[in-house]
Amino acid sequence: MLDLRFGAATDVGLVRARNEDSMLLEPPVFVVADGMGGHAHGEIASALVVSGLRHLVGRKELTVDEATAAVELLNGTIQEASLEMPAVRGMGTTAVGLIAVQHKGSPHWFAFNVGDSRLYRWVDGVLEQLSVDHSVVQELLDRGEITQAEVSTHPQRSVITRVLGTAGSATADYWLLPVSAGVRFLLCSDGLTTELGPPRIATVLAEHDDPKEAAAALVAAALRAGGRDNVTAIVIDAF
Repeated sequence: MLDLRFGAATDVGLVRARNEDSMLLEPPVFVVADGMGGHAHGEIASALVVSGLRHLVGRKELTVDEATAAVELLNGTIQEASLEMPAVRGMGTTAVGLIAVQHKGSPHWFAFNVGDSRLYRWVDGVLEQLSVDHSVVQELLDRGEITQAEVSTHPQRSVITRVLGTAGSATADYWLLPVSAGVRFLLCSDGLTTELGPPRIATVLAEHDDPKEAAAALVAAALRAGGRDNVTAIVIDAF
């Protein structure tokens, strides 16, 4: 595994009463979870994602199967907690993460996402969104029924089609990425991407070599742009 530098920042934003985002950045696990504002106690659901993956912290030589199993348990954990605590029944959360694993004798990133929290890769000044949003507007975009320019104003732009904690809707997308030097990753909640488009995100990443400063600058930029939601960013550099 290459050496890593990483940093994170989070903020409640300028509108919300509480921060329902949770994050974990302790190798080999990096995750952002965004508790659903339309559900009861989303901050509990997002915190359960972090606690459900914490047992992997400090582990070396994790396998793909071990990472997959840990992620697949999250939905049931949140559902069980919801049943045990009627006051929070119906809570849910998105999640996006990177977990360092070994695959066929070489280090890889095990990536996953559920919902619209995103994973980006930034290499040589080029920003690429790796995750695909699980949302109504993404489905409409994929079918060619709306354009990218219409996404930000569409009346269903906040409707998520997959969340952890809701029966039948929590299948995660998984993929493997080879570990290589010179790659920067960004994991973030939609509070960042609602306020900042890819060109602005790429500019901020280019302006800050230190990942902690980059994460803080991204959150600050989202607040200046409106801060209408909780906003969380994790920046990871491999070198």
